Amino acid sequence: MSQYADYSNAAATETSARQLSMLIPFYKDDPVPLARALAQQIAAAGLPAEIILFDDGEPDPELNASVAAEIDRLPAPARLLTSRRNVGRAAGRNRLASAAIGEWLLFLDADMTVSDGFLQTWLELVEGYEFDAAFGGYSADPVQQPSHHLHAALARSSDENNADVRNQIGATAFCTSNLLARSTLMRKVGFDENFTGWGWEDVDWAVRAGKQGELAHFDNPAGHSGWQSPDVLLRKFRDAAHNYARLLEKHPELASLPGAKAAQILKAIPGQSLLRGIWAMMAQTPLAPMKARTTALKLWRASWAADAIGK
Repeated sequence: MSQYADYSNAAATETSARQLSMLIPFYKDDPVPLARALAQQIAAAGLPAEIILFDDGEPDPELNASVAAEIDRLPAPARLLTSRRNVGRAAGRNRLASAAIGEWLLFLDADMTVSDGFLQTWLELVEGYEFDAAFGGYSADPVQQPSHHLHAALARSSDENNADVRNQIGATAFCTSNLLARSTLMRKVGFDENFTGWGWEDVDWAVRAGKQGELAHFDNPAGHSGWQSPDVLLRKFRDAAHNYARLLEKHPELASLPGAKAAQILKAIPGQSLLRGIWAMMAQTPLAPMKARTTALKLWRASWAADAIGK
């Protein structure tokens, strides 16, 4: 039995060329609203594009069935790939890339939103500029729950930059949320599947891709709405420490990054791990100043990275 199941709608069986493949992995998040919005843009403008969704293992049968049913209704070529076991972020995106037939591959997160003209703008950028991969950025969607304010504030302070700022930063400002890449580049540079769990496989990919092709940053943001509570962020940052250590081991030149410098400083402080309880408490205190909460979250992340690097 194959590890993957593949379901396509009627439009996906047509043999016409595709300029753009939209690749959306999901794990228990519902990708239907995003897929529907993209399909409407494809149909309205007659764009040469396809949508491929990837259910990354341990699927929710009801969600999987509803996504398959929606694919049949989409007015655009669409496929659903389902993994029978969880393969992770890097492997899932590699599987999506290998299934795509477009000249350009656009990676999006299942919980993102897109504005009218989003796909048309990407196609105009492809025609107007020379590049092999680009990050379009993202904008923060409104926060609905008080417990998500910390995550939104962290995104605004660290990730929500315009193209001018991101072009100055370079490859380390890339992420897979709204990443466009030539299929030829993806065949040369896949995601490193030794990055397990959450975090940093996108930066590693961009650093390696930048040695094989031309990277660029543009302002064509997708909305980001996958906000998470402080306890989830603390757990994810703790668990991602081994990935960060792998990133620095593969790319020693990234030791000058602020997060890497903070980890090295903490590594030299005896007993620094004893401060984690204070940082975790500060990050989870709603009445504390937001600047203090985001700083505490960053120190928590650097503390775990300090333990992981150099092992």
